[in-house]
Amino acid sequence: MPDTVIAVSDLKKSYGDVDAVRGIDFSVQAGQVLGLLGPNGAGKTTTVEILEGIRSRSSGVVNVLGFDPERDASQLKERIGVCLQSNNLPEKMKVIEAVDLFSAFYERNIDKSRLLRRLQLDEKKNAYYGTLSGGQKQRVAIALALVNDPQIVFFDEPTTGLDPQVRLEIHKLIEELKQDKRTIILTTHYIEEAERLCDRVAIIDQGRIIAEGSPREIQARTLGTTKVEIHLEAPLGSEVLPADTVLSHDRLTLTTSSVQPAKTVVELVKWIDAHGLGMTDISLKKPTLEDVFIELTGKKLRE
Repeated sequence: MPDTVIAVSDLKKSYGDVDAVRGIDFSVQAGQVLGLLGPNGAGKTTTVEILEGIRSRSSGVVNVLGFDPERDASQLKERIGVCLQSNNLPEKMKVIEAVDLFSAFYERNIDKSRLLRRLQLDEKKNAYYGTLSGGQKQRVAIALALVNDPQIVFFDEPTTGLDPQVRLEIHKLIEELKQDKRTIILTTHYIEEAERLCDRVAIIDQGRIIAEGSPREIQARTLGTTKVEIHLEAPLGSEVLPADTVLSHDRLTLTTSSVQPAKTVVELVKWIDAHGLGMTDISLKKPTLEDVFIELTGKKLRE
């Protein structure tokens, strides 16, 4: 079985009378990608900062790579990398200067030239930070998170504000890290990002984890139905509809939800044949993480 590299039990964090984290429990295995999803103010950033050792906890037990982040922050720093949403580097600092500076913070370093080549920054190593595009700046942020060859990498909203093409580039880089068997903790506002990159997700709302598992497991537990749509060749007449089926306004589309979509499709096709109707298309749609998130929290992810 993979080693447990993060273990959190009854984690709580309060700011005066405000409870930001209200008793969170979870664990992460080596090589897994865990996505923390939640609306603004849910407690996910506070949780991550406690794991990184930059924020103290009010109570609970936290173990990261065998260290207590609050007590052993200096030892833990050598083993983790943190990729922030944005880095406030000086505009006139060169890329290689930033990498050299961050390398000096750690006892262990990797080959910086190889790292820059891997992140497609080799040709930009002598460019000023202020001249880089948004995607290039984010690649620099990833480089700074990897200079110490970390076992765990924390990504905080890594693609926020980036255009779709650059976002896909960052996704590919994270997938490469996943292939390297690095453990990754990812906070994101993009549902499709979590579905694509994460082995497991934890949905946090009001300081608590309200759902946890693989994206498919969470979808199955909360919205275990599939939407079935059948498009007809001609508008339906006065036929009595099958049970739990809805007809569109133009009378051309039959829609229903089913926990046994294959069986439902067969039954609907038989009904259509029995009434001498024709059809042009059949579509099946599983619930997305966005659907699950809205059902569980009553909010959209970016609220």
